[in-house]
Amino acid sequence: MARVRIIPVLLLQNGGLYKTVKFQKPQYVGDPINTVKIFNEKEADELVLLDYTASRDKRGIDHKKIAEIAGEAFMPMAYGGAIRSFDDAKKVFDDGYEKVVLNSILFSNTALVREIGNVYGAQAVVGSIDVKKNLFGRYKVHGFSGTQSSGKDPVEWAKTLEEAGIGEIMVNSIDRDGTWEGYDLDLVEKVAAAVSVPVIACGGAGGFSDFEKAVQHKASAVAAASMFVYQKKGMGVLISFPTGKRLNN
Repeated sequence: MARVRIIPVLLLQNGGLYKTVKFQKPQYVGDPINTVKIFNEKEADELVLLDYTASRDKRGIDHKKIAEIAGEAFMPMAYGGAIRSFDDAKKVFDDGYEKVVLNSILFSNTALVREIGNVYGAQAVVGSIDVKKNLFGRYKVHGFSGTQSSGKDPVEWAKTLEEAGIGEIMVNSIDRDGTWEGYDLDLVEKVAAAVSVPVIACGGAGGFSDFEKAVQHKASAVAAASMFVYQKKGMGVLISFPTGKRLNN
């Protein structure tokens, strides 16, 4: 059996780490360097670092900061935020990251996936799909920190990204983000069943049992933020990781 990766997601903004609830109400949770050092000690499988408002705010990549963060990491790192071209991606890889995470740029340029993959390999390109239910209860893909609906169905969008050459898909429920209510398992399973590339479940995890449920619903890996940076729901910051616990699929 393959061991399932457990991935902390860190949200970067203005040099600090923040955590949101349903992509809103960002709360400062700490310094990224210190946080990465803690995850080193706890032997996290890999980390995802997202400058989550960079595309929305039309900012560039803070290469000095993200290189500093990667330089402290003993595990594989993925970075997303304001990657708009192959040159942007190349600089991120040069900064010390093993993967790039693409989101909003894919609405206008899916060719970027193949352009990066041809040089660094498909496994180095992650497609992030942020999903929210509309007033009619239908899943729709959103971009730019969840502020703009693309009108796309997440299952069809996942298929499009796979055809474009994406190596991995991270599906994130905006409605579950920061709620500790568990993943949207229906969403995870629908996307995972539609593609052959690995699917990372994200958005809503509140405990190890949520990881297990996601794997049972076809997730290849699980990601979380709140449960890794808070003691419990509604309580203070305490960086943690389920050391010694392993998932298999």
